[in-house]
Amino acid sequence: MTGAVPLQQGMLPDTIANLLGLNAYGVAGEIVAALLGAFLIANFLLINTAFAGPWAKRKITAAFTDRIAVNRIGPFGLFVIVADAVRLLSKELIVPDGADRPAWDLGPLLIPFSALLGFAVIPMGSGLQLADPETGLAFAFAASSIASLGLIMMGYASNNKYSLLGGLRAVASNIAYEIPLIVTGVSVVLFTGTLQMSAIVEAQQAAFISVAGVTIPQWFAFVNPFAFVLFVVANVAEVGRNPFDIPEAPTEIVAGYQTEYSSVYFVLIYLGEFIHIFLGGAIAATLFLGGPAGPGPAALGIVWFTAKIWAFFLFTQWLRSAVPRLRVDQFIEIGWKGMLVLAFANLVLTAVIVGVLA
Repeated sequence: MTGAVPLQQGMLPDTIANLLGLNAYGVAGEIVAALLGAFLIANFLLINTAFAGPWAKRKITAAFTDRIAVNRIGPFGLFVIVADAVRLLSKELIVPDGADRPAWDLGPLLIPFSALLGFAVIPMGSGLQLADPETGLAFAFAASSIASLGLIMMGYASNNKYSLLGGLRAVASNIAYEIPLIVTGVSVVLFTGTLQMSAIVEAQQAAFISVAGVTIPQWFAFVNPFAFVLFVVANVAEVGRNPFDIPEAPTEIVAGYQTEYSSVYFVLIYLGEFIHIFLGGAIAATLFLGGPAGPGPAALGIVWFTAKIWAFFLFTQWLRSAVPRLRVDQFIEIGWKGMLVLAFANLVLTAVIVGVLA
């Protein structure tokens, strides 16, 4: 299972450059092709986020709590997406007294930026990947971690005690659960022998076992389900969903780090929150669920990839409706005394198994 061969497919910018004849323009053509590829991927994510945030979140919560969600504006209430966008963007941007403006303005921008940046190395289907560096997994984790800087900037710069508490809680959360998240991801690297995202996906293409004529693929969720569960739990904490939504905690600290934000800045924070959920699902799918792999031709890869990230989103919404929030002390204790120990135990166990197989 080590030394996997990377997927032999062109990157999205290469495909765009060939289609538009941009190769003749040298470096300038490559830059234009890369920007067009990034534009397409970003819009794909923004469309998914538009459905997830204003519409699907309400529908799912209403279904869990036996209520009626948005159903008046457009078919199935879908036009509430447009209505909410107009409503939020037209609100006054209120700047609190004593705010540290450079940090206060920059914080909300870093949240969606970090999530979108992480998708640069995620394989979404055949030829649907912006870049495939040898350190792709490390890049994805590093990009998503930039959000922590934005959260602490928002909390500190707002000149509000509730915002500061939310920012400090966000940092404590990321430190306590990001380490187990990365350590669990490293256990997959021990199996594949590479950090390259396409190679990690390729390593999961072989058959794992056949049961009653049904072939189960060698997805690492089947190979090491314990690691998969650990990764999902740490991932939920990383994106701040119940029972780990301590940084916001509406019943305790108003809205945490986003208390003093309104209008377009609130939209950016809200947008970044949901893109981060999709990024968490994308990394989990790449590491444990075969990435865009699924039944049928390779052209359906984007369909399977979208289904997997939406499955993670639906899981977080179920937790939001069904699981109560932890206390701060419980939250930190589970991260440092539970998740961290289990993550390193899984890493050692994986190293032993790989060593025996080798």
